[in-house]
Amino acid sequence: MTIIVTGGAGFIGSNFVFYMLDTHPDYRIICLDKLTYAGNLTTLDPVMANPSFRFVKADICDRAAVYKLFEEEQPDMVINFAAESHVDRSIENPSIFLETNIIGTSVLMDACRKYGIKRYHQVSTDEVYGDLPLDRPDLFFTEETPLHTSSPYSSSKAGADLLVMAYHRTYGLPATISRCSNNYGPYHFPEKLIPLMITNALADKPLPVYGEGVNVRDWLYVEDHCRAIDLVIHKGTVGEVYNIGGHNEMKNIDIVRLICKELGKPESLITHVTDRKGHDMRYAIDPTKIHRELGWLPETKFADGIKKTIKWYLDNEAWWKPLLMRNA
Repeated sequence: MTIIVTGGAGFIGSNFVFYMLDTHPDYRIICLDKLTYAGNLTTLDPVMANPSFRFVKADICDRAAVYKLFEEEQPDMVINFAAESHVDRSIENPSIFLETNIIGTSVLMDACRKYGIKRYHQVSTDEVYGDLPLDRPDLFFTEETPLHTSSPYSSSKAGADLLVMAYHRTYGLPATISRCSNNYGPYHFPEKLIPLMITNALADKPLPVYGEGVNVRDWLYVEDHCRAIDLVIHKGTVGEVYNIGGHNEMKNIDIVRLICKELGKPESLITHVTDRKGHDMRYAIDPTKIHRELGWLPETKFADGIKKTIKWYLDNEAWWKPLLMRNA
């Protein structure tokens, strides 16, 4: 089995590469990554010498480069993690998100049609559903929840999802989609909430929290997410969407306070900043479908996962400090 993993030098993609090489040692994994600011080639150092792994630097929007790779590798599956994913950056410059997340997806699927694949899998996000009210904890996103986007980022991901389903219906592309809640864990780029708070706290820098910090997110440990995708691409039904959630709902402010406590830092570092435009209040996923059909459940409780994550950042300053300097 040969699998192309796009965006494999990013946070979730790299964790998926490690997971697949460890879980399926007889598979060949090809990582295709443009190495934008969020892609870090050093992340893949542990597998670069693995004969079952190959790294290719290319843009998923570059049709000639993508077709060349498909011609060389004749992949069985394509897992598309490649995406611009930071909401704040999408507000500042939407066009990059539309190009990568929609046009790039179409190029990949055209290649899949041209060269023939067993499965194309689109890694999406719960943000395509919009948000839920804070005063209705009984409500959750299901696969039937209408798409209702709030940012250029989530709109671009929703557009890609619709395109994937259109390719499945129009061309018979054997495609699946997964929509996950917020991931956390090793190799998370330090602009996102949890790694930003960890790295800032370690440097005794202010911990910026949007508004009052009451926005709620459902947190999923990245290895649990990788395991879910592995199940979907091998056992999931073609043409279906699977929600992947952690059942770990937390207010942003409570996460920041927990990080302060774990690191022995004062909460006085917390600084409330002007809220993000169109900031979604609550995300919460109902993962009943993937549990019922594929037997998946998250295994990592947030209390355990956040401790493992903090320890990873403490032990791997050589990975994240250069990123902070590069993007200063």
